[in-house]
Amino acid sequence: MSNPDELLVDISAMVESGHSTQMSLTVIVGGAVITGRLAPEAVWRERVSEVLKDSDRLGPFSDVFDPGRVPDRGDSAGAPAYLHFHLARILQGNVGIPETGGMYRVAIEDVSAWTVGDFRYSDQ
Repeated sequence: MSNPDELLVDISAMVESGHSTQMSLTVIVGGAVITGRLAPEAVWRERVSEVLKDSDRLGPFSDVFDPGRVPDRGDSAGAPAYLHFHLARILQGNVGIPETGGMYRVAIEDVSAWTVGDFRYSDQ
């Protein structure tokens, strides 16, 4: 989308303001289906930073994701431009990658379709 969906921007703003990680969302971005829960940017950065710190090879990159580096957007800076997913999967056929869920940052303007809820596969 060249113009970000106002509803999606509002959902992202609510997640950011309430610091909630319970909003489930599924989006289509560049033909890929991503499903999971939204997190405030600071929470998302903190979790990514923690994972990177534990890596011998990627540890130095953990500082880039330090939650203290999140700019104070306030009311004057405008609406959120990104969705921050945690416990998220890219759906491919009947598989969600990764099975345990990953951390994804998606530009709201790149979302071509979305729905509330988290898609899960079941054998039943």
